Amino acid sequence: MPAHPEPASGLPAAAADTDVQLALSAAAGNAMAFETIVRRHNRLLFRTARGVLADDDEAQDAVQETYLRAFTNLGSYRGDAALGTWLARIAINVALTSQRRKGRVVQLEDSGDAEDGSEPEHPMADHGNDSERPDEAAHRHELRQVLQASIEDLPPIYRSVFMLRAVEELSVQDTAYALGISDDVVKTRFLRARAMLRDRLALRVEGGVAATFAFAGARCDAVLAHVMAELVRQGLVRLH
Repeated sequence: MPAHPEPASGLPAAAADTDVQLALSAAAGNAMAFETIVRRHNRLLFRTARGVLADDDEAQDAVQETYLRAFTNLGSYRGDAALGTWLARIAINVALTSQRRKGRVVQLEDSGDAEDGSEPEHPMADHGNDSERPDEAAHRHELRQVLQASIEDLPPIYRSVFMLRAVEELSVQDTAYALGISDDVVKTRFLRARAMLRDRLALRVEGGVAATFAFAGARCDAVLAHVMAELVRQGLVRLH
């Protein structure tokens, strides 16, 4: 990890404005830094785990395990990737381990499917309008439900890429890092995932993708409470 002065344990999390500083502050036992990391990355990690796991509760368990694994190994984070991307890679490994324990083998490695990855991806975007009418909002909600169900039907090797690229809008490079595959494979799998969805959804559903697989409110608070309690028990966090 690059040399930085160690943050004081009482440093407000808002002052830790870089990933490395935030990690250093958390490693020093700053509870506010831990909370900032959890709340900042909960949605990304939930969607990452959900790309491999086909169940919300399993994904939430994976998110909690990801934080505990990461927070006990913060010394290995050196800022070579964004903190969120580093955490996402851990989440993928946690999710894959969870599947193996249940006898479900999910292969995400490169598998010779990079030959057509040079086509433009056209990532999906949220075209929502805050002033839309109630009937429009209801229609968009229905489309999101159909889209979410369709994404869940994708094979994990495509769902995992789609979740990171289209839903969470990670870059090709960050997605490749998180999944441990090449950039070309990310591009190819994303194109194939879109093709699988296109027959059922067409372009009219793309506006609702950013609101799918939400992770906030009770689930967000539950993850934070679970992780903080465990870190306090292990003596890794000092509450004041």
